[in-house]
Amino acid sequence: MELYVDALASLLGQIGDWITLYITAVVLAGAGIAFTIATRGVQFRLFRQMWKVVLHSRENARGGISSFQAFAISLAARVGIGNVFGVAVALLLGGPGAIFWMWIVALLGMATAFYEATTAQIFKVRSDKGTFVGGPAYYLSLGLKQKWLGVLFAFITVITCAFTITMLQANAISSTMDSYGVAKPVWTAIILAVLTALVVQGGIKSVARVTEILAPVMAGIYVLVALLIMLLNLSAVPEVFRLIFTSAFSVNPVVGGLGGGIVAAIINGTKRGLFSNEAGQGTAPNAAATANASHPVQQGLIQSLGVFLDTIVVCSATAFVILLAGKEVWEDPQSNPATLTTAAIASLLGSGAIIPMTIMIFVLAFSSIIAAYVYSEVNLRFFTNNPQAIMAVRVVSVVSVVLGCLAPLPIVWNTVDIAMAIMTLVNLVGLLGLMPWAAGALRDYEQQLKSGNNEPVFVGKNNSYLPSTLPTDIWQ
Repeated sequence: MELYVDALASLLGQIGDWITLYITAVVLAGAGIAFTIATRGVQFRLFRQMWKVVLHSRENARGGISSFQAFAISLAARVGIGNVFGVAVALLLGGPGAIFWMWIVALLGMATAFYEATTAQIFKVRSDKGTFVGGPAYYLSLGLKQKWLGVLFAFITVITCAFTITMLQANAISSTMDSYGVAKPVWTAIILAVLTALVVQGGIKSVARVTEILAPVMAGIYVLVALLIMLLNLSAVPEVFRLIFTSAFSVNPVVGGLGGGIVAAIINGTKRGLFSNEAGQGTAPNAAATANASHPVQQGLIQSLGVFLDTIVVCSATAFVILLAGKEVWEDPQSNPATLTTAAIASLLGSGAIIPMTIMIFVLAFSSIIAAYVYSEVNLRFFTNNPQAIMAVRVVSVVSVVLGCLAPLPIVWNTVDIAMAIMTLVNLVGLLGLMPWAAGALRDYEQQLKSGNNEPVFVGKNNSYLPSTLPTDIWQ
């Protein structure tokens, strides 16, 4: 039986690699370039404005979910095992060059994230709880007028977020806790299930309140630890940069103990970059749409900054820590994605760093679990607001946590890449078809800034920058 499981996992892995290299990477790059051109490089031109907006984004929630809370939900989903284990996988299989391709995916992805978050805000609707919901399922149905695409996206997202991604995050926590003797999988499963149930039973607002604190604080501490390591090893940092750039275009691996070659670097950099920053995948817009923003572009800028923080800052921090640790860590036969980052930090700061690092991974992955729940609930509400159905998703999320802690997941790991590729392709079809809406909203926003209005307000009716009047009454 185990032989068949391994064979199926291998087959799914090969399918995922092929889709990534020949379809997802090409479409992501093409869409990112198209969005960058359409917005005249919004991720570079308005980079300072992004910081200004996010610093004031806790204001004006008006009883709903603030822009900062929506940002924190998406940041919690982004900053998780993708930044720790995902980067380790990319380095082990793709070599240092994979980090370069992660950067490229992120820089182009910033424009994509801007587009999908802005579009989600434009086409959001009011839920029965008085908050807002939206995302690809909604703008595919209301904006593109292709309800079947919206249904397809919503269905895949509910399954992927409530079941698959939740299991992966829980498995990462469990394997880390077990590897370092902190807790056995069964105890991790019990603790994690209780914590998850306590948070998700309160719905989206409850998750927003928790992630508003957890995500930024944990991400900040993690980056500070990496910066400390870089300062302590400052003379070796230029060599790390050289390895990254040299490996990105090398036909063969250039570092012993790590994978490599340009094809492996592109595949793993793209796959792990997408899994980490989610730009174009269509999950983050579900969080972006919940915000009570005064202008859709406001949330677009915030979500674009989220991609920068996730990949250029947090993922790079992980990569530098691992590469600074040296060959004795990379070539250790016991090294694997679940323990490589922690082992690297322990080799550089001492074994006393293992327990704090394990706790940090627990919190990062837990915040991703509850953020994934938000994505599943938002997409379930595309079908129904039935309380029993919503409760069922909460139960599935808790059960998935337990299964993830206790079960080996080679098939699930490889399946999630395929599922996310499908989500990405469906989402990008919608975004490309709706380009004039976000582009028009951006022109409207910038024109208001130029006229001296530092708090632009969006109106969806008789707006000369938009292709037509919005089909919803949210922005009337």
